[in-house]
Amino acid sequence: MARILCIDYGGKRSGIAVTDPLQIIATGLTTVDTKDLFTYLEAYFKAEPVELILIGEPMNLDDTPTHATPLVLKAIELLKKKFPNIPIQTVDERYSSKNAVRAMVEMGMKKKDRRNKKTIDQIAATILLQEYLHNKA
Repeated sequence: MARILCIDYGGKRSGIAVTDPLQIIATGLTTVDTKDLFTYLEAYFKAEPVELILIGEPMNLDDTPTHATPLVLKAIELLKKKFPNIPIQTVDERYSSKNAVRAMVEMGMKKKDRRNKKTIDQIAATILLQEYLHNKA
């Protein structure tokens, strides 16, 4: 089986998480500068088979788009053009960053380490992917 890759897309940074080849466990992969995301993905897809790209879709509580939604929609169009053979699916990312910070607290991370936005983005992507796997089962 191929992996599922999840992106917590941001204007500055994007967190990335992947499943194991059996699609059982979500693991944080990295956080990259968004300007380098497509270069990173190109190299990753050459090394690992990926059957699905998930990308977090930012929405307000009332299901209206946020200020970040147009950025994500533009990224989705670029992903479709650059990687036409890999399906793309959006997932609701409401509260993903808050849940990531909460998970960091529960893991006992020091306050200084919890301020690292790269770590937050990577954990947020992991949470989105794990929720997808849980709901798929």
